[in-house]
Amino acid sequence: MIYDVFVIGGGVNGCGIARDAAGRGLKVFLAEQGDLASGTSSASTKLIHGGLRYLEHYEFRLVREALVEREVLLKAAPHIIWPLRFVLPHHKGLRPRHLIRLGLFLYDHLGGRKILPPTRSIDLHSDVTGEPLKAEFAHAYEYSDCWVEDARLVALNARDAANRGAEIHTRTKCTSARRENGAWDITILPEGGKEQTIRAKALVNAAGPWVSEVLGSIVGRNNPDRIRMVKGSHIVVDRLYDHDRCYIFQNADGRICFAIPYEQDFTLIGTTDEDHVGEPGNPQITESETDYLLASTSEYFKLPITREQVRWTYSGIRPLYDDGASKAQEATRDYVLKLDAPSGQAPLLSVFGGKITTFRRLAESVLEKLGPFFPAARKPWTADAALPGGDFPFDEVEARIAELQRKYSFFSPQNVRRIFRAYGTLAEKMFDNARFATDMGRSFGPLSEREINYLIAEEFVREPDDILWRRSKLGLHLSADEQKALRDYMKPAVKEKSSKRAKG
Repeated sequence: MIYDVFVIGGGVNGCGIARDAAGRGLKVFLAEQGDLASGTSSASTKLIHGGLRYLEHYEFRLVREALVEREVLLKAAPHIIWPLRFVLPHHKGLRPRHLIRLGLFLYDHLGGRKILPPTRSIDLHSDVTGEPLKAEFAHAYEYSDCWVEDARLVALNARDAANRGAEIHTRTKCTSARRENGAWDITILPEGGKEQTIRAKALVNAAGPWVSEVLGSIVGRNNPDRIRMVKGSHIVVDRLYDHDRCYIFQNADGRICFAIPYEQDFTLIGTTDEDHVGEPGNPQITESETDYLLASTSEYFKLPITREQVRWTYSGIRPLYDDGASKAQEATRDYVLKLDAPSGQAPLLSVFGGKITTFRRLAESVLEKLGPFFPAARKPWTADAALPGGDFPFDEVEARIAELQRKYSFFSPQNVRRIFRAYGTLAEKMFDNARFATDMGRSFGPLSEREINYLIAEEFVREPDDILWRRSKLGLHLSADEQKALRDYMKPAVKEKSSKRAKG
């Protein structure tokens, strides 16, 4: 069998490309060396946003495209994406108010906003958002962006790609790729298995931080295009305030920092911008990054934030195209697509950079570049297509949650909300008309045996951390004993269920 497109990389770009290609009728094979979203795509600030600060670097095309995508993605996946309001306090020593007003005016109007509410001014001395802040901050602007469960966005793209015929292979490493007789011969090594050779008409390198390594060690190029690896780190602390809005703080070095309500009991603070040298796997926050985030937010909050409040940290590597920018925070966040297609030879397309917000448009651009090689492929289709579980109006979330709670009243309201926010309309498939809590099987805190089995069968889960830190963030909520019980349960469960995972 020969595939049309072989995709290396199971992050948001790779899975988005696989989904788009499969929906156009192409035969797709995707290989990811770890779990879905196990790299950069689960280590973002969890925002679908235009990137207000990118306006200062005159990246108007990128900002406009991202602003348009906010509402496209909100309608496609309203269970895992929802509107957030961001409060930007004016700092008298930094950007002047007229510059902020101009930036927010552009932000409101560049992207043809229809759903999200516009910017407004806030008196911090009378508004609830001013209560946690120092008294010196008197005025702020409030504007709109969106939140996203980033790793779930990846998993749902992979699930939809599989539903449309793509083959999704996690924990499968590519060891070599060579052009042979007008196609690609790609050697893969599944975890615990034997090497196989897959033949494909086109190869897409969406390996994120490993994109240059793929070009060098796997494809065999002597001088592969380089990326600039920029590390972004976050800390999660005990909840700092009670309202549901987020803060965006300006820092004296020109960077910005977010403080965002997170997982009910916490506040997410990030991010940093620091050049990363060495291997991109498993990046860790440094002491200086932690100090930076604590100091940046403590500049604004009345009560200083200390290390004792930190409950979790995570870091990710942004694989940015090396445009020669002098500072990490100034390197372009725009994506660059490099097509290598010598006459009569199979095409290779490599993806550099990109933002989680623009993954869908990136995928469309990839298919556009590959279009001449697949003249029978269908037209673009993802702009109006819901992701799995998102097939309902974006403004019906609360009504759907209330309906689910009435039907499955044996679950706590908090857990029903969590489940709908994760699975949307597919929650019914997981509940499968259960009448009692015992119908859901063994309990692991808020996690049920039936949910675990669903994730193994439907969302390519193989290891406990796939559930605890990627398909969810239940690692923040389950006790040590509950996590151990989950690990013990999954050893035989994965062996039994993984062979039944749907391939399409």
